[in-house]
Amino acid sequence: MTRLSAATLSQVPSSVQTPAYDRNSLTVGIVHLGIGAFHRAHMAAYVDDGLADDPSWGICGVSLRSATTKTALGPQDGLYTLGVQSSDGLSPRILGAVTELLVAPDEPETVDQRLTDPNVRIVSLTVTEKGYCHDPATGRLNADHSDIQHDLTTDGYPKSAIGWLVHGVLARKAAGVAPFTILSCDNLPSNGATLKQVLADFVAHKAPADAAWFEANVACPSSMVDRIVPATSDEDGAAINQALGLDDAWPVMSEPFSQFVVEDHFPLGRPNWEKHGVTMASDVEPFERMKLRMLNGSHSTLAYLGYLAGDKTVADTMNDSAFKSLIGTMMSEEIMPTLAMPVGIDLLAYRDALLERFSNTALKHRTWQIAMDGSQKLPQRLLGTISDRLASGKPFDRLALGVAAWMRYALGKDEQGAPIDVRDPMADTFKQIDTGPVDSTVRQFLSLETVFGTTLPTNPVFVETVRAKLDQLQTLGARATIKANA
Repeated sequence: MTRLSAATLSQVPSSVQTPAYDRNSLTVGIVHLGIGAFHRAHMAAYVDDGLADDPSWGICGVSLRSATTKTALGPQDGLYTLGVQSSDGLSPRILGAVTELLVAPDEPETVDQRLTDPNVRIVSLTVTEKGYCHDPATGRLNADHSDIQHDLTTDGYPKSAIGWLVHGVLARKAAGVAPFTILSCDNLPSNGATLKQVLADFVAHKAPADAAWFEANVACPSSMVDRIVPATSDEDGAAINQALGLDDAWPVMSEPFSQFVVEDHFPLGRPNWEKHGVTMASDVEPFERMKLRMLNGSHSTLAYLGYLAGDKTVADTMNDSAFKSLIGTMMSEEIMPTLAMPVGIDLLAYRDALLERFSNTALKHRTWQIAMDGSQKLPQRLLGTISDRLASGKPFDRLALGVAAWMRYALGKDEQGAPIDVRDPMADTFKQIDTGPVDSTVRQFLSLETVFGTTLPTNPVFVETVRAKLDQLQTLGARATIKANA
């Protein structure tokens, strides 16, 4: 089959959306570090939407480790397919925003040239939490990280994303070029502020004379990103190629829903993103809390209850009307009242969009997978909301059911007595918890201070509500309990 490329783009059927601009007119205005599937399905799609209006925001994608992306997309001139999967089927779209692909270890001089190019006004990154080389507990640079040690002690080119960002900013300063804006697109709370602190720590070690200048002149706006981007399967690739009539070596798949909230602080300018669905905000934090509590809190609750009820995927759980009612009511009655959102944000519409996303049968989101690492997720996803409900004297029965379902799951045996493969940093601790009387089980879980802190375990309303829900789960089973609480 003929390969997708600029030369063969005209062969794509009219049923497939293709770039609505002249790619030959594009210039690079954004360098993106870590050009993986999520970036290609998320930010790059928003950039692509605006290139017909302003062609100066083409993307240079930089891989910091592997040449895999360049090997796949280089022969395709950076073109690739975004396959949007819904319960109604597959909608393919070819994106052309990526005009250049680089591999930092193989061509550092070219990466250096791009970072110092005055036309580049934004450097964005999607490198996962570990790519920040920081201590998550403190938010500060881990100066002992091997890549950071290399970057701090060498006069050559860096290895880490942090090293490259500082290298680029300081090189521009030396050349009299204004610093680019650095936009984190990773799923971290206050990602811009976290990145700015880590970078400032690096500068303090590497070039202390520039520390004050860096703090005053480099913008790191925060963002909130949301889109499910599953791994592309062989079946997905075959379906894309059939739709195109061409061979795309590496398409990306996603759900229809996409959300991008960005703090509006770009000294050198930015694309007209708000025209294409991006929410430009003065403060991203309310949107982060909204996502964490409504999306993530509901997702975790669905995962634990769904797994216990025997459902393999989140979509399976949503086929049960009682599940859908439970989650919808939990969001509207128990979570939404704890959120203070900017004027114009429709939480009911967001709730309905989440319910539709959870019901998407094309996305095989496994309940077992979402249930992983619950001890790390519970405080942010459920317990903070419960604390707010307690402070206002309001009920939180469905939220408490989510906590009780986590406890029931973490005990390590399903309702038929079969073992559950509990993947959690505290899995060994859970094995020591007594599975006898419910009161004892709850007390032992609540003694886990790293999960529950010290305040909630001493609140009798919280303790009794969770105890009652765990008793229901153990007595009635998950599905009957869900019906009783929907």
